[in-house]
Amino acid sequence: MLLLLRKHHGLLIAAGAVCIIINSKGIGALWFTGVGLLLGGLLLRWALTRAQRPPRGGTPPVALGAPVRGHWVALNGPATKVPSHTHSLAQTYAIDLVRRPAPEPVWVWPIARRPAAYPAYGEPLLAPADGRVVAAADGQRDHLSRTSLAGLGYLLVEGFVRSLADPRHILGNHLVLDLGDGTYAVFAHLRRRSLRVVVGERVAAGQPLAECGNSGNSSEPHLHFQLMDGPDLTSAHGLPFTWRYTDDDGREQVGVPADHTRFTPAAPGPR
Repeated sequence: MLLLLRKHHGLLIAAGAVCIIINSKGIGALWFTGVGLLLGGLLLRWALTRAQRPPRGGTPPVALGAPVRGHWVALNGPATKVPSHTHSLAQTYAIDLVRRPAPEPVWVWPIARRPAAYPAYGEPLLAPADGRVVAAADGQRDHLSRTSLAGLGYLLVEGFVRSLADPRHILGNHLVLDLGDGTYAVFAHLRRRSLRVVVGERVAAGQPLAECGNSGNSSEPHLHFQLMDGPDLTSAHGLPFTWRYTDDDGREQVGVPADHTRFTPAAPGPR
C-alpha cells in the first residue's frame, strides 16, 4: 500500500494544489486539507527517491556497446558526478547524448526551434547488447526546443508538472530492453513513430531500434540512456555501465565519457 502511494504521490500534490487554489474562504478546512495533501505528496516523493538510491557498496559496471554511432557529446553523465541526474526513476547513472554543432542556447530569440534544426534528431539508436523489448511507446509528439531563457523557464515548470504523472510523461517516447541477468536498458525522448521493434521482440547487439527525438521532458533532441535492475522505473535502482569509445584526443577508452567530451563509440557488441 505504501509503495502504491509513493508511486502516485503526484496525485496528492496535484489535489493539494487544487484545494489551495480554489479555496476562497481563507485559512479553513479546505486550506488545511490542501496543505496536508501537498506536504504528504512531497514527503512520499522524497521517500520514493530515497528508496531508489543504489545499495551501499555499489555494483560492478555492466560492459555494453554504445547505443549510438558517429560523433556525439556526453552531458549529465556519471563520469562527472553521481547521481548524474537524480536517484528518482533509477536515473542515478543515466547519461544524455547530443550531437554538435547545433544551435546555441540564446537569451531571447528565437524562443524555440523545430527539432529538425538539431543534428541529433532522427539519428538511429542501437541495441547495446542482445535483449528483449519489454516496454515501448512512441505516440508522443516531438515538441519545440527549450533552450532560450523563456524556454528553460517553461521547461522547469513543465518538468515539474510532468513529474506528477506517470513516468512516460518524463521519458516521452521510450523503449525498455531486458538484457538478461537482471539488467534493463532505457532509451528516452525518442522520435515519434520511429520505433522499429515491438514488445516481446528479441533484438541483437547493434540492431537499430528507433530514432533520436525530442519528446517528453527534453530541452533539445537528445538520447537519455540508463541501466537499471528491474523493469519498473518507480522501484528499480540505477546500474553503472561502460562503453568502448574514442575520445577527443583519439585515445581509445573503456568507461563513460565525461561531460562535454566529444567521442566516437565503438560498434555495439555482446556483453
